[in-house]
Amino acid sequence: MTGKPRKQIHLAAHFPGVNNTTVWADPASKSQVDFESFVHLARTAERGLFDFFFLAEGLRLREHLGRIHDLDVVGRPDTFTVLNALAGVTERLGLAGTINSTYNEPFELAKQFASLDHLSGGRAAWNVVTSSDAFTGENFRRGGYLEHGQRYRRAAEVVEATRALWDSWPADALVVDRAAGVFAREVPETRFRSTQFDIDAPFVLPRSPQGHPVLLQAGDSDEGREFGASAADAIFTGHGTLEAGRTFYADVKGRLAKYGRAPEDLKILPAATFVLGDSEADAHDRARHIRLQQVSPQTAIAFLEQVWGRDLSGYDPDGPLPDVEPDAAATITRGRVRHTKDPLAVAKAWREKAEAEKLSIRELIIEVTARQQFVGTPAQVAARIDEYVQSDAADGFILVPHLTPTGLDEFVDRVVPELQERGSFRTAYTGTTLRDHLGLRHPHTHPLVTEGARAS
Repeated sequence: MTGKPRKQIHLAAHFPGVNNTTVWADPASKSQVDFESFVHLARTAERGLFDFFFLAEGLRLREHLGRIHDLDVVGRPDTFTVLNALAGVTERLGLAGTINSTYNEPFELAKQFASLDHLSGGRAAWNVVTSSDAFTGENFRRGGYLEHGQRYRRAAEVVEATRALWDSWPADALVVDRAAGVFAREVPETRFRSTQFDIDAPFVLPRSPQGHPVLLQAGDSDEGREFGASAADAIFTGHGTLEAGRTFYADVKGRLAKYGRAPEDLKILPAATFVLGDSEADAHDRARHIRLQQVSPQTAIAFLEQVWGRDLSGYDPDGPLPDVEPDAAATITRGRVRHTKDPLAVAKAWREKAEAEKLSIRELIIEVTARQQFVGTPAQVAARIDEYVQSDAADGFILVPHLTPTGLDEFVDRVVPELQERGSFRTAYTGTTLRDHLGLRHPHTHPLVTEGARAS
């Protein structure tokens, strides 16, 4: 009697860039903007048979106490420029870009992603994000501030409008028959009305190879989960424990039925880091060293200042937490903030944790900023990743290496074979599009029909 088939693990590679995971000061760290860095990581991911390459994006440099001191995603070349260039140096790897729905318009987004999908042969994905702060909005003509609920309403209408544009070409609308001199049999019409958009014009591109690009969404709020269940093909999230992952997985998958969707129509892909060693002890020693590099003394103080709302430069990062209370009304960081909770409540919880565990400022920040992390030998890391997927805590992971661009090399060389040996990961690509890799249904077939060529 055969057992239950093993779920297949989905893996994606996050370009580390400059963020709070990257150890940018490591001698092995290379350029964040040199195209060869993007090429190296993408080709490594494709060699490892990953589903897709994932690129984040920042729209403004964060300012902290009047200066730039942050390891956020900044200073990166334009997302579409990078992904379109990578389409020419890869063959099967999906290409996912984070593009903001708050400050971009549906027609432009539809054209850009459809172009990427055509040029890559069906490998495009859009990570739909929102932005609420007026600080970022100052870079855009419309500017302004959107409340939390409003930005999700806008995102939903942006996605609905772009899909209407992508779907405006019937599957048999574009016909090339040189002998008869026929190019287009039918001119598609697009009429989309919503509270924010009024679109009435034919879309400029025919259906792309996937019907339309894969949609990813990042957001853990109730509005974000509902938006993901209604519109996304995959959710990019983060949960630190197996049980938290199972709870999120069950919650979001449970919302699909009311939208006429099946559990396999949406993939849950948390972000995760990894550290490998020749032994478990070796891996943990390496992980500790990496965390100390990621959270420097200056970074620890700067992170604490975001909660305290005060200049804490006079405090020792290897000493205890400040003896003063946070200034709840102060804002010393301009841009995306990491804490939306009551700073007094956060400070209270952190004091209790630091006292109970005898933690310094730096040690505390290392603890509270930790991502989901797999640490161990290659076999141990493979087993732990497999456990998450087989127990429905995730469908796979978006891996965030700590080095640019070589941080994924060791995982591909040492962990991927272990996953393949377990029967949980592909040994070859079986399709050509990103939807094929993810096991998602294709909404439409490729529309281009060459009648003249077929007739000849």
